[in-house]
Amino acid sequence: MEKMCPFSLLILLALSIFGPNLVNADTHRQTPPPIFILGDSTADVGTNSYIPDCKAAANFPHNGIDFVNSRPTGRFSNGLNSADHLARLFGYNSSPPPFLFLHSLKHGLQLGIYRGVNFASGGSGLLDDTGLQLNVLNLPQQINQFVTVRENLIASLGHESTKALLAKSLFCISTGSNDIFVYFKIRSTMPKEEFINHLMEAYENHIKTLYSLGARKFGIISVPPVGCCPANRLLNETRCFEPMNDFARCFHSALDKLMCNLTSELHGMKYALGDTYKMTIDVIDNPHPFNFKNVDTACCGHGALKAEGICNATASLCSDRRQYIFWDLFHPTDAAAWLAANTLYGGPTLYVSPINFAQLAAEK
Repeated sequence: MEKMCPFSLLILLALSIFGPNLVNADTHRQTPPPIFILGDSTADVGTNSYIPDCKAAANFPHNGIDFVNSRPTGRFSNGLNSADHLARLFGYNSSPPPFLFLHSLKHGLQLGIYRGVNFASGGSGLLDDTGLQLNVLNLPQQINQFVTVRENLIASLGHESTKALLAKSLFCISTGSNDIFVYFKIRSTMPKEEFINHLMEAYENHIKTLYSLGARKFGIISVPPVGCCPANRLLNETRCFEPMNDFARCFHSALDKLMCNLTSELHGMKYALGDTYKMTIDVIDNPHPFNFKNVDTACCGHGALKAEGICNATASLCSDRRQYIFWDLFHPTDAAAWLAANTLYGGPTLYVSPINFAQLAAEK
């Protein structure tokens, strides 16, 4: 079962170097912008729990063991993920809810959409076929859900007010790793450069579609060193699987160029791009300043590196989640997600460029 390796949640090194410059939710007093979140399991706050017969869910123990009342919420985490922590940094008490949750309420899509909505679905990717067998929501489906939200905003606020609201909103996208996972799983013979270009064409189309619907500010989270997930370390005798990491590096380089080109083409578009490859490698190479003791083994799972099976009620569970970067064979702990969100929000251009997420939100 392919799932995204959310190294994009492990952007930690800048915190020890630039920590005094980072902003937290307590110091953010301005009215926070609406946040619309698309992507995969790095940002899924329960979407897949509402999809019948979904094969990439996390709504069972030990997931959520550190959430309120130790309740599984559908997050691929022991507690919160980066979407939750980013929302708090911007001033919200909780993360924007999943679209499908709002859809299940009588007036959810009329009353619950003004601070943003989460569309992210674990297991999805940039390409339509990624995650298809898992019965998850691909990016075109997520964007179609946003279309419904936009229509409800127009019905409530009118065209001009909706246009103004969306122009100041943040559109956060975290995706791409699952596409690389599938490439290696099916042993594709497509040349690397051609495959990366294929992903960039899809990314460009998705961004242009969102732009045509009113999006102007994009918080983009690139692909991390996916070969260093506990599951993928098993492919290389517990060491990082470098062929996948090579794809991740190429992905970021291509995405950096794409975003720069799009800002020249699309009037009024602004973006912040997280270099999650460099962020994550820096942390893996030097974990101790962040009080992590384990960077290669999952906290919850089965077998070698606890990466031979998913985290579930019968899995082996570590006692101190704060010392682990990885929660399960693919996903980070709450502690890693919190640190990552802080770096995305207020980190330096070494890791987030040309501006960080807080600066993006402040742009007029």
